[in-house]
Amino acid sequence: MRLLVVGRLNGQLSLAVKMAMSAGAKVAHVETIAAATQALRAGQGADLMLVDYDLDIAALIAANEAERIRVPVVACGVGSDPQRAGDAIRAGAKEFIPLPPEAELIAAVLAAVSDDNRPLVARDPAMEAVLKLADQIAPSDASILITGESGVGKEVMARYVHTKSRRANKPFISVNCAAIPENLLESELFGHEKGAFTGAVARRIGKFEEASGGTLLLDEISEMDGRLQAKLLRALQEREIDRVGGGKPVKVDIRVLATSNRDLVQAVKDGIFREDLLYRLNVVNLRLPPLRERPGDVTALAEHFVKKYAAANGMPERPLSADAKRRLATHRWPGNVRELENAMHRAVLLSTGPEIEEFAIRLPDGQPMSGAAPEAAVARTASMAAEAASRNFVGSTVAEVEQQLILDTLSHCLGNRTHAANILGISIRTLRNKLKEYSEAGVSVPAPQGGLGANAA
Repeated sequence: MRLLVVGRLNGQLSLAVKMAMSAGAKVAHVETIAAATQALRAGQGADLMLVDYDLDIAALIAANEAERIRVPVVACGVGSDPQRAGDAIRAGAKEFIPLPPEAELIAAVLAAVSDDNRPLVARDPAMEAVLKLADQIAPSDASILITGESGVGKEVMARYVHTKSRRANKPFISVNCAAIPENLLESELFGHEKGAFTGAVARRIGKFEEASGGTLLLDEISEMDGRLQAKLLRALQEREIDRVGGGKPVKVDIRVLATSNRDLVQAVKDGIFREDLLYRLNVVNLRLPPLRERPGDVTALAEHFVKKYAAANGMPERPLSADAKRRLATHRWPGNVRELENAMHRAVLLSTGPEIEEFAIRLPDGQPMSGAAPEAAVARTASMAAEAASRNFVGSTVAEVEQQLILDTLSHCLGNRTHAANILGISIRTLRNKLKEYSEAGVSVPAPQGGLGANAA
């Protein structure tokens, strides 16, 4: 990971830097918060900042936020003053490290904040075939389109391709096109010049330049609007970009990977995605099968997550019981690997015996995870539900039915906008617009992390 250290390198802070480097971090250093924001704005890039708590951490985070730069901060300081440490956390720091440092603490904090321990686990023949193709094409500079349902591990596959490429020792930069508002995504990708728009107080290097020499992942590329698609196409064809407000093009040397959980061929037919851009991105397609189509991976992934979350929570590592493995094998995992990871984290916390028991394999609402129901029972249940729904909707307008469907789906997804949009078959942008409309009308909308928030969008 890339670590930016902010503060004067006295003896204790210098020792912390050496320990971070020993733990595998690539370290850069500046002395002031202004220099830190300037370094990030100039495209230096960082996954984490280690900041002396004598500095104004709140001002640093505010300056970065004003430039839409979001890098987590870990505070550090000599003396372990509880008041100052608490002030640093309240100002926005994720963690506090007392100095003089301990090597194990430094390594643990780096691992916890970066969360980069995401190896690609594949045991099923269906996934091994995809992995074989990935190994074959990784050394090239060809653009790759990685497709599959939400939660199958598309970004993990992208990182795997990067580590197997000739660019492995250069940056891997990921941009979630669905998570950044449309009017900000252009600046995020291509950067901007000072004065290009209100709030552009200085030149900002975009992700294309930050990824120079390495790999740029465009996550959920299907959510990019048509104007930006045209600009992206030119960048891929000419290997140069134009900063917002810039007067001359800037050469870039990157490999572009893209992911999508939507059918881009259909999106082309619908007129919402450029066909020429699809051809440029889709030199090779890596389709990741959903977890239900790769049963051989379920136990292997479950055991990996059990080990990961036992270590993260300071608990002993325990094997999965035979009944627990059978329960995992019968579930269809509609949320794919992401759902399985969540379930195993919960199981690690709930288990009380020497093994991970079957009762600990539970759904997010705490209910036991049921096995696969017979097809006839599923059909009867679906029919009864449809009949009940029809009765409930009689007398309602189309808009009212649509609103109820959207809100019910969002509640089912615990407020996760991306999952809800996928289930509903609409874009994340359309969903956000609907939720904004409901909120402005005074309707309670499930907040992104669960619960209700009338102003959530």
